[in-house]
Amino acid sequence: MSVPKQFVIACGGTGGHLFPGLAVAESLHERGHEVLLLVSEKEIDTVALRDHTGFRREKLPSIGMPAILSPAFPRFLKRGWESFTTCCQLYNRYLPAAVLGMGGFTSAAPLLAARQKKIPCFVHESNAIAGRANKVSARWTDKVLLGLAACEDSFPGRDCIVTGTPVRRNLGTPLDKGLARAAFGLDPECPTLLVMGGSQGASGINQLLFRAAPYLRETRFQLIHLTGERDDSLAAINYQREGIAAHVSPFHHRMEEAYSAADLVVSRAGAASLSELSHFSLPSILIPFPFAADLHQHRNAEAFRDAEAAEFLEESSTDPEILALLIRNLLSDDRRRERMAAAAGTVLPRGSAGLVADVLEGAAK
Repeated sequence: MSVPKQFVIACGGTGGHLFPGLAVAESLHERGHEVLLLVSEKEIDTVALRDHTGFRREKLPSIGMPAILSPAFPRFLKRGWESFTTCCQLYNRYLPAAVLGMGGFTSAAPLLAARQKKIPCFVHESNAIAGRANKVSARWTDKVLLGLAACEDSFPGRDCIVTGTPVRRNLGTPLDKGLARAAFGLDPECPTLLVMGGSQGASGINQLLFRAAPYLRETRFQLIHLTGERDDSLAAINYQREGIAAHVSPFHHRMEEAYSAADLVVSRAGAASLSELSHFSLPSILIPFPFAADLHQHRNAEAFRDAEAAEFLEESSTDPEILALLIRNLLSDDRRRERMAAAAGTVLPRGSAGLVADVLEGAAK
């Protein structure tokens, strides 16, 4: 076992940064190290950390970068400076062996402060195209850690390591498929489709599935549809009208049950979702969120399509009847799904949280 050290992980602002950061923190904690989490002032961070009382955490006032000519730009600079000075003071007291930024502007100030203090520091980019904050932050870091190899082009001249995107520890390993389906009140033996659109982009996928439902009424399958906050009642009525057995809810907090129950997934192509699909070796139909910055979800989906782990559809050009046909074909073709599942399980590195923890420990030595 390595000598216990202290590490800092800046991981707030969105679930896509926070949950992978927590996975790394858990891996380091299991190895006997202490971890300080730097998070944002957003409610999502406060809520998500309620079940993680074993880690120290500090809130930073950093905010996303607006356009340079925006009236909000001076406030962005002010909050960024406040975060930077706070981090410098924290490092003087906490003496971290290394600092990891999981992306976004919550990571920028901690990484700049680490550079200023000559502390080894790293940035992790989950997507196939790097965000603005990480392109800037990478200039200050020792190495760039990547979720997808395709992202290396975003960091010319930088030392990059493909680690994959860490998966939430509470997801664990797949459950028995029949028991997982029973947890949703579904038939343990019936082919099952999981539909999820994430916290921001669920509406477009929901509408596509609503319009595709009439073309699926003769298909032998059942449905778990996680609609996000607004469409659950409408979805339940829609599937009941079409005679489709379905469990509908805004969210499900034990996602290992949902993934274990599924034979096929319709999903957005956010990096965290894709890392979980890979972790559970699930075939998928990916419909990227069309308004994601720099169309990074499109590049994420292309990486899975090119690995033959997923089918890729554009939301704006997808006909509901075509979507229904693709769902029917995949649910009825066990061999094709098995090939896609095998590819999904290998498209990203396994044990990503441990790989990132290895990099941090190596720097600390």
